[in-house]
Amino acid sequence: MDTIKAVFKNKDVMKKILFTLAAFLIYRAAVYIHIPLIQPAVIRDIFSQAGGFLGIMDAFTGQALSNFSIIALGIGPYITASIVIQLLQMDIVPILKEWSEEGDAGKQKINQVTRYLAIGLAFIQALGMIYGFHLQPGPGIFTISDPNFLTFTYLALVMTAGTAFLLWLADQITLKGVGNGTSMIIVAGIVSGIPAMFGSLTNDYIRSEAADLGSYATFALIVLIYLLVLLGVTYMQSATRKIPVQYSNRPSSAKFKGRQDSSIPIKINSAGVIPVIFAVTILSLPQTVINFVPAIQASTIGRWLNEFFNYQRPLGFLVYAVLIIVFTFFYSFVQINPDKMANNLQKQNAYVPGVRPGVETENYISKLLFRITVIGSLYLVVVAVLPIIAAIIFGLPAYVQIGGTSLLIVVGVAIETTKQIKTDVQGKNYSGFIK
Repeated sequence: MDTIKAVFKNKDVMKKILFTLAAFLIYRAAVYIHIPLIQPAVIRDIFSQAGGFLGIMDAFTGQALSNFSIIALGIGPYITASIVIQLLQMDIVPILKEWSEEGDAGKQKINQVTRYLAIGLAFIQALGMIYGFHLQPGPGIFTISDPNFLTFTYLALVMTAGTAFLLWLADQITLKGVGNGTSMIIVAGIVSGIPAMFGSLTNDYIRSEAADLGSYATFALIVLIYLLVLLGVTYMQSATRKIPVQYSNRPSSAKFKGRQDSSIPIKINSAGVIPVIFAVTILSLPQTVINFVPAIQASTIGRWLNEFFNYQRPLGFLVYAVLIIVFTFFYSFVQINPDKMANNLQKQNAYVPGVRPGVETENYISKLLFRITVIGSLYLVVVAVLPIIAAIIFGLPAYVQIGGTSLLIVVGVAIETTKQIKTDVQGKNYSGFIK
């Protein structure tokens, strides 16, 4: 409560919050600006019968994809480009690795390359998506009778421009608002769908003519589970394991003991939500191709692909869990490099108590990170598969998502944004005290 009061008293922080809310309004308005030459009702019918990757992307874009608006792609291409560039920095492309070590100037170059790649990916993705929807059986998606290559190219350019606009809006939030602009745009899309989810849930279980005591109890249980999952995810996203560190070049007297001892916090889930996004993308891309090409659906290959890549099937469910675990280990060791951490400690004349500097410290950090990642990967698997299990047990409709990737993103961004707001408020207080 003290922090909330301090926020309202701080004019600079309030301006940032109001600017962010204004950017959200612009984003939500753009969701309802439809792409020309397209029949939105036909697109919505396609989405009502589809799920998987399309459903996840629609949630990330705040239903902009099912509305087929000018920002239908969201900032998904930028996220994909960022992941690709980050992986290429691992001694795959030497120039990118050099830029990553050049400080702010290098980061600016990498950011520029990432944006160029994102624009290119957005155009390719838009072109493929429009053509895929065009191949769907039933009434066509176009308002014209004979679309040609120029029509597809024009619409793809419009969708690409929408993604470029969102990247600009995200930059404005980062510069003049609160939080990371890219993350805040994603969260705005996800959160905008939560009221509709609970509204539909209330209509089906409370206001329905067939509602009875059993439906009331089911509704209360779903809400309770949702709150418990929210609390659990918040706790796990904030949980850390601290590595004790001591500095040999500092006084060892009792007076300086608090300054001598320190620690390095390592998050239980250091990989964040990236492993789940990787796993969902790998599993759902073949599903999307199958949905867009009806001829494959009835074939033997199509049935096997559906069994293997559909995480609602037993085999696909197992593959989904394994992919999350593998990517969690991979990305955790990318984010936290034990060799680099051990070298930095040695340069600072610091050491872990009871562990020799150098190779032994590296091995110690590697073993500790491995054990932490085991817990983090199992946690991600539980949260990711929770919507699937809940839907099977309670027979929930597709619009109800208890847990899953969306909740991980919202909680993670909320925690980081709260920390930034606290830092801004405290910085203002300290500067006022000094003056």
